[in-house]
Amino acid sequence: ILTVSSSSCGGSKTWSPYDMVMISLSSSRITLQCWIILDLFLTIFCEPSYFEENIFVVIKTVYMFLNYSNLWFGAWLSVFCCIKVARFTQSFFIWMKQRIARLVPWMLLASLLYSFTATVPFAWDAYIVRSNFTAPVPVTNSSAMKITRNDSLTLLIYLCNASTALPLILSVVSSIVLIRSLWVHTRQVHNNASGFRDPSLEAHINAIKSVGSLLILYTAYFIAFIFLLYNFFLSFSIAKSICIAVMAACPTGHTMVLIWSNPKFRELPARIWHSTNCPVR
Repeated sequence: ILTVSSSSCGGSKTWSPYDMVMISLSSSRITLQCWIILDLFLTIFCEPSYFEENIFVVIKTVYMFLNYSNLWFGAWLSVFCCIKVARFTQSFFIWMKQRIARLVPWMLLASLLYSFTATVPFAWDAYIVRSNFTAPVPVTNSSAMKITRNDSLTLLIYLCNASTALPLILSVVSSIVLIRSLWVHTRQVHNNASGFRDPSLEAHINAIKSVGSLLILYTAYFIAFIFLLYNFFLSFSIAKSICIAVMAACPTGHTMVLIWSNPKFRELPARIWHSTNCPVR
């Protein structure tokens, strides 16, 4: 996805809004996956210095920033597809269709700024956790530090974490609206279809399946992320392992659905597969 979208933008002076969203989403996911691998590597092979230095703070802070960005970029993809594909005559949709191309860069920039702002309290909290590992607080001051953290920092972290529901709401509402629009148009095409296997009808059905699959994967990723964010499960428990597996599998599944549903993205893997099977002369 990143290769195809980047090549499309590189060959033209103006970037397509869809390609901008796909580049942002695919870049954040690739960076997130690499960052998770780096975190596991440092945890296994550099455990003594993992908490003693500022590595713990940097790793967890960047991890949260990438997760926030990933959620927002996925939500904007749903919003963009809904506005461009859905067929409604309301003035708001017409207004958005005319301005979505100019709004996409600002939407992506606002997502990055929001993700950075929401990560700052978490970075400070991670710094406090790292300090507790390296410099134990005297017993007389431990209660005071706990009260200060609960009254100010913890409340701010909860507010930032609660605001992560905004991209979920945008994604769910946009996907439901798009599915409804596709379903209504599918029934119209079915009534006017000349045969059982009408290409237009099959295209609409496949689009509904794709949007529904993307919504399920996005929601599952969000739920697993919230469970891990609020530490609902004990460390090394089966439930926590399932959440980690879901967070690792959903972006991959989301990407595969995007490739499967877009002929432009299917073309490059097909060319690669064809070139590998061609005999060398």
